[in-house]
Amino acid sequence: MTTTIATNRPAALLRRVNGLADHMPYAVVALAARLFPAAVFWASGQTKLDGLSLSPSAIYLFQNEYALPLIPPELAARLATTAEHVFPVLLILGLMTRLSALALLGMTAVIQIFVYPSAWQTHGLWATCFLILIARGPGAWSLDAVLGLDRDGR
Repeated sequence: MTTTIATNRPAALLRRVNGLADHMPYAVVALAARLFPAAVFWASGQTKLDGLSLSPSAIYLFQNEYALPLIPPELAARLATTAEHVFPVLLILGLMTRLSALALLGMTAVIQIFVYPSAWQTHGLWATCFLILIARGPGAWSLDAVLGLDRDGR
């Protein structure tokens, strides 16, 4: 009988911890899933600017290091820099969240496949955040929820 009680204590503790976690508002999870990858993409976009213009080093990177297929390097640099500024801001605000998460998930896939295939752990973390937002929505602490644009914005 002592063995059964001792064995049940870890299980009871685990059930208690799980029960407490069940009470965490999704808004907290969604806010974290929006903010942290948005900060990464924003910071990356900032490195590609020289004032308000695209930096020569950004074009160089797209010509030499990134070398995406089917798209000219200067166009790729401009599109990526724009996306790295627009979509993170939308994510932080929680506005057009699912669309922004989908766009950044697409960028993450391109980065993973064509640019840094060995960084799959980092890209997997970003992708997980974006998939949560696409599947569950922006959370209650978002403009999408406030404006009634995402009814699943719980």
